[in-house]
Amino acid sequence: MVSPLDRKLLRDLWRMKTQALAIGLVVAVGVMLLVMMSGLVESLDETRRAYYERYRLADVFAPVVRAPDQALDQLAAIEGVSAVEGRIAGSALIDMPDTDLPVQARAVSLPDFGEPRLNAVFLTSGRQIDRRRSNEILLLKSFADAHGLEAGDRLSATMHGARRSFEIVGIAQSPEFLYTTAPGELVPDDSRFGVIWMSRTAMEAAYDLDGAFNEALLDIGRAEDLPAVLAAADRILDDYGAIGAYGLEDQFSNRFISEEISGLRASSAGVPPIFLAVAAFLLNIVISRLLQAERQQIGLIKAFGYTNLEVTTHYFKLILIIAVGGALLGCLLGLAAGAGLIGVYVQYYKFPFLVFEIDPASFIIAVAASVAAAAFGGLFALRKIFALAPAVAMRPPTPPDYRGTGRFGGVLRQVLDQPTRMVLRRFIRHPGRSLGAIAGVSAGMALSAGMLSVMAGFDETVDTTFSVIDRSDVTVTFIEPLSDRTLHALAQLDGVIEVEAARNVAVILHHGVNSYRGGIFGVPPEARLFRAIDSDGQSLPLRGEGIVLSPGLADILGVGVGDRVRVDVRQGRRPQLELVVTGIAESLMGSPAYMELGALNRSMGEPNRTSGAYLRIDSRYRDDIYAALDAMPVVAGISVKQDAREAFQRMMDQGAGAMRFIMAAIAGLIAFGIVFNTARIAYAESAHDLASLRVIGFTKGEAAFVLLGELGLIVLIALPVGAILGYGLSYAIAEGFSTDLYQIPAGFSSASLGLAGLAVLAASVFSGWMVKRDSDRADLVSALKSRE
Repeated sequence: MVSPLDRKLLRDLWRMKTQALAIGLVVAVGVMLLVMMSGLVESLDETRRAYYERYRLADVFAPVVRAPDQALDQLAAIEGVSAVEGRIAGSALIDMPDTDLPVQARAVSLPDFGEPRLNAVFLTSGRQIDRRRSNEILLLKSFADAHGLEAGDRLSATMHGARRSFEIVGIAQSPEFLYTTAPGELVPDDSRFGVIWMSRTAMEAAYDLDGAFNEALLDIGRAEDLPAVLAAADRILDDYGAIGAYGLEDQFSNRFISEEISGLRASSAGVPPIFLAVAAFLLNIVISRLLQAERQQIGLIKAFGYTNLEVTTHYFKLILIIAVGGALLGCLLGLAAGAGLIGVYVQYYKFPFLVFEIDPASFIIAVAASVAAAAFGGLFALRKIFALAPAVAMRPPTPPDYRGTGRFGGVLRQVLDQPTRMVLRRFIRHPGRSLGAIAGVSAGMALSAGMLSVMAGFDETVDTTFSVIDRSDVTVTFIEPLSDRTLHALAQLDGVIEVEAARNVAVILHHGVNSYRGGIFGVPPEARLFRAIDSDGQSLPLRGEGIVLSPGLADILGVGVGDRVRVDVRQGRRPQLELVVTGIAESLMGSPAYMELGALNRSMGEPNRTSGAYLRIDSRYRDDIYAALDAMPVVAGISVKQDAREAFQRMMDQGAGAMRFIMAAIAGLIAFGIVFNTARIAYAESAHDLASLRVIGFTKGEAAFVLLGELGLIVLIALPVGAILGYGLSYAIAEGFSTDLYQIPAGFSSASLGLAGLAVLAASVFSGWMVKRDSDRADLVSALKSRE
């Protein structure tokens, strides 16, 4: 049998259905973000682990100039090594009819017989290569899809200076190439970088490595053995030109995949709790004010003999239905959004399958936080009402005495009309209610402003990287460090306006217990086309033998200006250097380090060397310049800045950066829910007073002005407060979005704050219109009666 209180509960829910729905949606969007992001993290992490394990991705990579196959037996004898594979890898240029420039590629050997012990490939279509046919290849699926290639097609490529023709017999994927970029770039573009797999025999002939390998793959049983295995591998391969063995954590593709997952994990640990905390705070305020409006009903229930516990249980059921309903809706929305987004990540990172995982803890945390916030707000309001005798609670609160305004009241009477004075009095005489409403609207404004500022930060990252730091048009990479006389040949090409030398040296940087595997960019002291810049966007001077670090790299190493870092050079004569940090350069992509080009060459013992060049060209001669560069045998790769910029923008809009659009939408929904609830609750609290004003002669507009004027005053005060909170919040959100690939700047953005303010004002106007419509339609007799 349904109790009277339960029937009242159903009536109340129906009566306040719009408001309950709005409250539930505020809870739902906060919960959705937590469930969605935690699900993404778990799914990506588990998918990566399963893919690596199924296709036996190596734990150690040991590149070398040239080592005999007999060295593999020595590597296999290292303690802790469970499997060894020797292979040949090299660079290639693929000629594509749909591109102006040859496409850079990496060629990798596969065993002549059987499956590779390590780094197996997943064949998506076609068949495996036949070792007896040197012209057969497998092609990376993402590159094939970008150019519409399939098994049976043919292509030509330049390998080690010789042009060869190949037949594509299969399309493949590999856990080694989840994140693929052209050499020297950080942003993936499927159309501008490919991977070719060939038989070992064909690769030996192409790269003149008969009976030798230039990269060893090792599998180890325990992660604890990694440092000893790396050291032993370097000792064995040292006489053969070892470049330096490294673990899976430093492998290019895995490094960025891991960084993205770590960034998502950090974001899921930091950003959703901010949204959920704001939603919980608002829920607390809303429920508290809602129950304050139920004061007379609570007094009447107690007068009928119901105990405080029974009344508390009744209203707690109301709170639970709204809070749990919103949380469950948020969980379902989070599952749906996570399942949709995981497809984007799987496509972006080239996983051949998906292992969808959900973190149960996120459900528990989300529901518990929502219920706890609602319960706290409800119990706080009920405690104050229970302190009153039923007869007192049944009466409306004693109206405040406005006679004690003194001379201030006299000034108000001279300047303001009566409705405006009533608005100010209602605002001042209920400071707790007013401050709570201001806090709620400010929180919504802060979320919107913070997210919009971070979105502007994404655009700043693109502009700073591709317009301020890199001011070239084309980047040319040589097959090896060459004499700087090569630059004169480039400068003589028709249409080349400016040429600037550059050198990139692979290094490992050390400071104390911290280390980082990366590279040092050598640039001229007065660089114009590719510069190290300070926080103001001005060129940062490179002094003497010092090194300039990006902020991200300085944080990784734990160093500042004046500190010394140890540099292990991993190419050429491989010297060990001690360099002083002379500056911190602004960088929003990667973690670069810079040195003056002459000083870097002196440190390497290789004066007047350059491994590449930046060009500024006349666009009218573009095709001729591209053709001339393609014909130069010393050129290993050509990169067009505009292509890289467009690829990065696509990644921000369609790939990993797309998360910001979802979070911005969630922030907007929360902001709207806050303002709408504030207006609805204010109307519920004032319905009796507004009806009284109408009865004594106020027009509909004047009566509505008393309510909407208070709402407008709250919003006007909340806007600057929310802007200040949003400024601080943007730093926390930007930190959650930043990764090793790109850093998102945060700070004051007048356009972002303006848009956030307009969104809050639009929500206020809509909510005010809804409230005024209800006020105009109100039955005065019913409004003046007490509900029973």
